[in-house]
Amino acid sequence: MLYDKILLACGSGGRLTSEIIKEVFLKNFSNKILKELEDSAVLDFGSTKLAFTTDSYVVNPLFFPGGDIGKIAVCGTVNDLSVKGARPYAISCAFIIEEGFPLTDLKKIVVSMKKAANEAGVLIVTGDTKVVERGKADGVFINTSGVGIIEKKVEISQSKIRPGDVVILSGELAAHGVSVLNARNNLGINGDIKSDCAPLNGLISQFLKKYEVKSIRDITRGGLGMILNEAASACKFSIEIEEDLLPISDPVKNACLMLGIDPIYAANEGKIAVFASEKNAQEILKLMKNHRYGKRAAIVGRVLSEKKSKVYLKTSIGARRILTMPEGEQLPRIC
Repeated sequence: MLYDKILLACGSGGRLTSEIIKEVFLKNFSNKILKELEDSAVLDFGSTKLAFTTDSYVVNPLFFPGGDIGKIAVCGTVNDLSVKGARPYAISCAFIIEEGFPLTDLKKIVVSMKKAANEAGVLIVTGDTKVVERGKADGVFINTSGVGIIEKKVEISQSKIRPGDVVILSGELAAHGVSVLNARNNLGINGDIKSDCAPLNGLISQFLKKYEVKSIRDITRGGLGMILNEAASACKFSIEIEEDLLPISDPVKNACLMLGIDPIYAANEGKIAVFASEKNAQEILKLMKNHRYGKRAAIVGRVLSEKKSKVYLKTSIGARRILTMPEGEQLPRIC
């Protein structure tokens, strides 16, 4: 670590975030469960398996096309549980509210959380509220934790990924990041660009009922590029994806070109990457496409036999480049 103070990029979900986790938190909190570094921890209670996760939300602005901080808080926790094969059961919500925050906005956020929880079929069962002095917070911050029940036969882990497995995306990349940036800075970018924020437990359960998958990752901060690097590091094999196969809408693609943003590293809030054996890939893809949140699903790459833990992008012109972990912060305060 080459810095002695926390940088904004330490919260980006990229290389600096990974360094903080390994050099500060893992060194002090290390245990078998935490070392997995998955979206949720899996806890064994005799014959019962539970998934447990927590996350904090500090998005700016609080309201944006396609969602708000309340919707993200519920969907993010539901998705982190679901990608471990769990059925989300209950979540908590804790609010840190700045003095002077409009009550009407707080009510909107809570109603949005209620709608998202109802759609996901999850209960909000406990919480906490703190109010801090004016200027000590940016409106409102939310923390949510969640528990989910894992069926006995479900075992999902990045360490199970093997050569020949394919990478399936559930839909178009980068919409959330571009939507938030557009709203934050009043850029006036035209086109139907909305956050993809959504609860994905229904989508995931569709294919988990029928097919075994190796790993499922929630594509959020750091984007697809980050989670592929994490997967390659965990399974010890390299991964290759193809640029022409990546689903990105034209408005989002054009906005990224204009703003100098790489959509492979842009944040999402309603997309997953699934690692599955090739024999089941087409059937899983078909089930995804039949769900409202998987209409643009696509197979975009595969796991190689090369034991280098690298991630490669095959470009549109046939070249090949290495996708590293994102270094800096493309879009701060994205979730």
